[in-house]
Amino acid sequence: MKYVLIFLLVLVIFIISFTFGAHNDQVVTFNYLLAQGQYRVSTLLTVLFAMGFILGWVICGLFYLRVRLALLRAERKIKRLDQQPAPSGNVDIVTTAPVASKE
Repeated sequence: MKYVLIFLLVLVIFIISFTFGAHNDQVVTFNYLLAQGQYRVSTLLTVLFAMGFILGWVICGLFYLRVRLALLRAERKIKRLDQQPAPSGNVDIVTTAPVASKE
């Protein structure tokens, strides 16, 4: 259900941006890092929105991948620890420590 709502939200944002862009046919000068170009506002809005959407998914995907890899490593470590033989219960551990007295 959560994914359906997220999909619908993204779809509504796309539709709003395309509708907004379709009503703006003015040509604007867009200065980007290396050069500048003249683009229609609708084209510029669509391209920049799509690039931001893709960049957001890539960043979230990388974080998700990092978390999944950490989970796999933890599961492997747990499995390896479970396969180790458990110490027997009849081992007595004797520790002697000097006791300091107040004299």
